[in-house]
Amino acid sequence: MRSKLEWRQARVAAVCEVAADVRQIDFAVEGFVPRFDPGSHVNFQTEISGAPVTRTYSCVPTPHAGQIRVAVKLHEKSRGGSRFMWGLAPGDAVTMSLPENRFELSWRAPYYLLLAGGIGITPIYGMALTLKERGIPFRLVYGARSKALMAYADNLATELGDAVVLRDGEKDEFIDIAGEIAALPENGELYVCGPIPMLNAVKAAWEDAGRPLGRLRYEVFGDSGAFAEEAFEVTVANRNMTVAVRPDQSLLEALMGAGIDMIYDCQRGECGLCAVEVIERTGEIDHRDVFFSAEEKAQGKRMCACVSRLASGSATIDIGYRP
Repeated sequence: MRSKLEWRQARVAAVCEVAADVRQIDFAVEGFVPRFDPGSHVNFQTEISGAPVTRTYSCVPTPHAGQIRVAVKLHEKSRGGSRFMWGLAPGDAVTMSLPENRFELSWRAPYYLLLAGGIGITPIYGMALTLKERGIPFRLVYGARSKALMAYADNLATELGDAVVLRDGEKDEFIDIAGEIAALPENGELYVCGPIPMLNAVKAAWEDAGRPLGRLRYEVFGDSGAFAEEAFEVTVANRNMTVAVRPDQSLLEALMGAGIDMIYDCQRGECGLCAVEVIERTGEIDHRDVFFSAEEKAQGKRMCACVSRLASGSATIDIGYRP
């Protein structure tokens, strides 16, 4: 399912914390829940600042039939999604979609390298368990700023044994991206989920190693950038409108909230459909997407409205509208 979501009613079945800043939430979903592959995600409908929004979270393995489990990191400067999810308690009703998958395993490789940073473990966890069940060789390397922030770290060590390696930042342990890629068999594939700086480093190392791009897959969670979220404003060319963007909302949300129709899809900085042209600006663009190349980002002429933002100041943008 890629273009049409099937929405369902559900209730919170259980809640527990699986890391210092990560809460696991189980949902009992009305109706039949079809089988879904690892890497899938679900969408939730809620209201933030009086406006309807959709928030997306990866599915993690659950032993309970008819239920869907997610794990949500509480962000200090949440755009409202993680605060909403962390406020849920057993019995609460929600509107959520059935799982869809844009980060599926190919099942064609003889060996898989899985890299996860922080909350990026959520789609990778199910991949690792499924690869083990099918007897397909793999290696999982999982890093975070500290062991306390590693969701499911103990579960992974117990379930996967030597196939998983943990890198604890507090102990000055970091993922050797180039080394891991160098050790990957020739026809192996790499799947990675983590913050934008990690993804950029992986993409650069993969290219430097001369590996085929078709064997690198990644997923972003679109909330990590080089700058802390600050308010900024944009003037929309050909619309005679200036729109303020709060620290807790995306440019896309602000534009749509102002009544400006936008084309968009993934809302994770992957597809590029919501990209706008930047005509002029006073602040630096904090690119949080994986759609544009490093060269395009350096030029600063376009940005993905769903995740990227200005570090500060203002800009004049062109959304492509012509009267």
